[in-house]
Amino acid sequence: MIHRAILGSVERMLAILLEHYNGKWPLWLSPRQAIVCSVSSGSVEYAKQVLATLHEAGFHVDIDASDRTIQKKVREAQLAQFNYILVVGAQEAETGNICVRVRDNADLVTTSVDGFITRLREEIAAFK
Repeated sequence: MIHRAILGSVERMLAILLEHYNGKWPLWLSPRQAIVCSVSSGSVEYAKQVLATLHEAGFHVDIDASDRTIQKKVREAQLAQFNYILVVGAQEAETGNICVRVRDNADLVTTSVDGFITRLREEIAAFK
């Protein structure tokens, strides 16, 4: 008798990965690679543009355009284990940049959207 347990093997592998990474998936595996958080309702359109650009580049990105405070948005993104939290406001919309916060680091780094895409691609390529 031949026995196959394809789904069981996948489940075990996911359990091993989950335990190994402690729920903090690496960028290449993460279903929550980044989230775009708008500072106010005036910056929602720019946040949507950033979201579309990152989607076109092939990344899994969400948006939080709710009317809550930016502190609340960032805290919820941290709890959801997003790899990158992108903060956009009126100043970023004027300059065409984004403020990037890495999951386990409170420092904000300002960069262009194209520069951020390059950084993501380099991080994924470095993992292989």
